Amino acid sequence: MTRKIRTLVVDDSALMRMLLPAMLERSSEIEVIGAASNPYAAREMIKELNPDVITLDVEMPRMDGLSFLEKIMRLRPTPVVMVSSLTQAGADITLQALEIGAVDFIGKPVMDIEKNMPLLAEQLIEKVKAAAQSRVRRRQRPPVVQAEKLSFETTEVVIAIGASTGGVETLGRLLAGYPANAPGTVIAQHMPPRFTHQFADRLNRNVAVQVREAEHGHRIRPGQVLIAPGDKHLTLKRSGADYVCRLTEDAPVCGHRPSVDVLFQSVAAAAGSNAIGVILTGMGRDGAQGLKAMRDSGATTIGQDEATSLVYGMPKAAFDVGAVEEQLPEDKILPAIMRHVSHRGTALRI
Repeated sequence: MTRKIRTLVVDDSALMRMLLPAMLERSSEIEVIGAASNPYAAREMIKELNPDVITLDVEMPRMDGLSFLEKIMRLRPTPVVMVSSLTQAGADITLQALEIGAVDFIGKPVMDIEKNMPLLAEQLIEKVKAAAQSRVRRRQRPPVVQAEKLSFETTEVVIAIGASTGGVETLGRLLAGYPANAPGTVIAQHMPPRFTHQFADRLNRNVAVQVREAEHGHRIRPGQVLIAPGDKHLTLKRSGADYVCRLTEDAPVCGHRPSVDVLFQSVAAAAGSNAIGVILTGMGRDGAQGLKAMRDSGATTIGQDEATSLVYGMPKAAFDVGAVEEQLPEDKILPAIMRHVSHRGTALRI
């Protein structure tokens, strides 16, 4: 018999300490081994029970969730799924948690709990299962790779990146090494509304390029990174000499909106061999067929390797269908991107 995923719930709300175990135990693969009301009680339970996964409330008395998460990742690395309020303040705190090393997050139910319970339970179970398979390590930030400034000011090359679980931390390090005149970049990161705007703002404060949430009609320009808004698909269209962003509310693809497949398919059609596609850490298969379309259209394609992916699902799916031209560890991806950009030659437009 397969061993169950031993899960500890940490939440100061008595209601959530009742609801979360009830949701999780709908799965025969998960066993809730305890529920703690604060980090101090949780610390003792972690020592005694050695859970496989922890669900952690962001806001708690005596010690906040972020401080406790830092201690977990430094002293006893364990996969953690944050339970967050889906507000602007909650989004910023949750993004900090993902940067610290949390595997994923789920929003706290605030309305129609009984009606939304089945969907919330399904999402929570999926995230806990993925967390149990993740490669959480003692908190040691890999060095940020600094790319040299490119020898030309503009380029026709477009970079398209897809990521999911683990992508917040990985994208932060990748973009921190971008030179100020890097080619225009479009990103689909699985994330709900509000969070993508906060994510773009946080990145923008720490990198040499301009990072923004994509808007309908945005022109792709060197030195600019555009992130698909939560709950909208981001696609690329050719408009004369320009590449232009289009946003749609079409049905989710691979269970996601924004979908990496949707972005990559559009980049394959619009940019062909003028594009570089990169698929990073994430759960599931989203992006595999889109990256294959990019490779078939002549684009350069890169996948993150298993050893450095928090969750190897998306890069593996892409590799298995023959979509990945180069599979690389995280710290080799940016140099490879810039090498391919440099080989494309000088600028075609300003």
